[in-house]
Amino acid sequence: MRIFSTLAVAVLVFAVAAPVLSAAEPKTKTKSKEKAAPESAAGKTDPAKARTVAEIAELVRPSLVVVSHVGRDGKVDGVGTGFVVSSNGLIATSLHVIGEGRPVTVQFANGQRYEATAIHAWDRKVDLAIVKIDADNLPALPLGDSDSLKQGTPVVAMGNPRGLDHSVVSGVVSARRDIESNEMIQIAIPIEPGNSGGPLLDMQGRVHGILTLKSAVTENLGFAMPVNALKPLLAKPNPVAMAAWLTLGSLNQKEWSPLFGARWSQKSGRISVEAAGKGFGGRALLLTQKEVPSRPYELSVTVKLDDEAGAAGLAFESDGEDRHYGFYPSAGQMRLTRFDGPNVFSWTILKQLPTPHYRAGDWNTLKVRVEKDKILCYVNDQLVCESSDTDLSGGKAGLAKFRETKAVFKDFQLGKTVKPAEIPADVITKVTKQIENLATTGKPDPALVDALQPHAQASQTILADRAKALEREARQLRKLAVAVHQKSVETELVKLLEQPEDKIDLFYAALLIARLDNAELDVEGYRRQLDQMAKDIKDKLAAKTDERSRLDALTSYLFLENGFHGSRSDYYNRANSYINDVLDDREGMPITLSVVFIELARRIGLEGVAGVPLPSHFIVRYAPKKGEPQWLDVFEGAKPMSRDDAANLVRLNTGSRLRDEDLEPATKRQIIVRILRNLLSSAVRDEAPENPLRYFNLIIALDPDAVRERFSRALLLMQTGEPKAAREDLIWILDQQPRGVDLERVQELVRELGKQK
Repeated sequence: MRIFSTLAVAVLVFAVAAPVLSAAEPKTKTKSKEKAAPESAAGKTDPAKARTVAEIAELVRPSLVVVSHVGRDGKVDGVGTGFVVSSNGLIATSLHVIGEGRPVTVQFANGQRYEATAIHAWDRKVDLAIVKIDADNLPALPLGDSDSLKQGTPVVAMGNPRGLDHSVVSGVVSARRDIESNEMIQIAIPIEPGNSGGPLLDMQGRVHGILTLKSAVTENLGFAMPVNALKPLLAKPNPVAMAAWLTLGSLNQKEWSPLFGARWSQKSGRISVEAAGKGFGGRALLLTQKEVPSRPYELSVTVKLDDEAGAAGLAFESDGEDRHYGFYPSAGQMRLTRFDGPNVFSWTILKQLPTPHYRAGDWNTLKVRVEKDKILCYVNDQLVCESSDTDLSGGKAGLAKFRETKAVFKDFQLGKTVKPAEIPADVITKVTKQIENLATTGKPDPALVDALQPHAQASQTILADRAKALEREARQLRKLAVAVHQKSVETELVKLLEQPEDKIDLFYAALLIARLDNAELDVEGYRRQLDQMAKDIKDKLAAKTDERSRLDALTSYLFLENGFHGSRSDYYNRANSYINDVLDDREGMPITLSVVFIELARRIGLEGVAGVPLPSHFIVRYAPKKGEPQWLDVFEGAKPMSRDDAANLVRLNTGSRLRDEDLEPATKRQIIVRILRNLLSSAVRDEAPENPLRYFNLIIALDPDAVRERFSRALLLMQTGEPKAAREDLIWILDQQPRGVDLERVQELVRELGKQK
């Protein structure tokens, strides 16, 4: 079959001058004069003058700081480096140095110590952060232009390697490398723990990079994030007060109570834990605030360990101190234990055994049923052990972890009964009859190996061919699973958007888009999170608050108190189109930030808020009950816009004039399709042609008259070896006879596809 270039054929078929694929929403173009770099620590200097390493060290030392963050147990949990970028108390460093949701301390070479009062700006994608301290007249370092840094240029790095404060080392720029979609400066300099966040300087003392990674290959190799990636954070910060920063990823205290330390964090339905607890063996508990039912009762959780040598699972019948039962995997075996005190001498292993039902390295559902006179323990709905131990009775239930285990928990349940983890047996039987049984024993049968020896060479060939066939079938089964998932999302989204406009939950629809690409997404968890955000806003409002006060409270909550902001350094990253990532990272593009704004407004009773699809830049319209409508640019912190502002924005981004219809509110279906088109534009840049198909399918399901998407889908189907499906799309175009299409060329493609068998 002849291979067609999607874009080349599209140009031939469409007579009108418009793109075949809807381009991603462009980042707003702005022009601003770059601020002059602040004076260096030594005062006014000649930037062209080269200095010795010793001179640079002396120059930079007053601006260099040790940055440390404190864990939830009150101990220092990480140490790195930072440097002054503004005399009024701004310190630049790496985001991983300050941790997430942790108190941050800054200490200068002269011993002055400050507690951070705010996180002035941060960007997870480039691993950069700016910390704010209450200090003035600090010696700021001048920022260079990292784009001008050439291979072989001498450079100096300063930091706090392994806790040794204010060290200096010199080297040269080796290359520019793409690492995890970021261009990095590769340097022939040893980067040690504690150097991260430190400045990389040229021989004039100007900062060109922020040290971030150490090579695992050689000692004299490291990487730095270009300082030009820091400048957007200075130009457009997203400040968050420390009180709000400390809530990032924190546990919901109304639901959970930690015991014995460790680091527990929570993000919409999933709880993560790391670091050792204070109990013996690194024991730590996280107890639910839910009331434990009278016996009999059940509790369960699904857990995944980062290392099967670890141990994490369920705790129950806890007195809130040292006494409780535990059921968890440990070193690949299942343990049921009783803890009667604070040390190893008060610890009893009631049961310990291996089980084939536990899936190492994967998610496993643990369940405990506590009856009047016994305890039954299950793994993935299979009973693995039971005990008649009844020494402990009553108390709380929750999660447990031991040693340095890192684990993730989801779907914690507690009640008289809990729902099963596995698919019901009758469903398994029905599905099994439709596919070939691929199960094997896992080990070669010695008798069969011996029997095949007389024809060893032929047997190897036959077995290898059979293995390839099974691998092909496995790939097809994985594709089938993906197709089933994508179709279920499509069905649910179409059904949702068929409801009356005022009944459609736009946030839920946006979550379904994210779930299209992430089958494990906890949709209900994120819906609860948005509801909680709305409750937090309403709790600050009086019962009969006027419209303006509600709008101000919403704007303050999102952009001032919690640091939601428009993405600057990695605007086209797909995460900016996934509404769950927008909540997690508090960062997005105009349309997804607007969805969060609109849905929170609806939940707090603020009417008249709707999305407006300006060409190239999505905004929000607020129409009060009294007064004229106004427009808000949510990408810029809900900055008010006039009609002239909107016109200038459209002209700057597209070169076109603003039309009256451009300011009309979009339907929720149109908003969802626009998000899908943004994702589609990202997908078409991928090498694999299959990647955009899921977006084409969903756009066409929501908008059957989308001619351009239908035609582009036909071309991709041709490239992926599905001529029958491609021909159906092209015939649809011929039947509809849309304007602006070269129908003769479409007919030619249909004839050529008809020749394919």
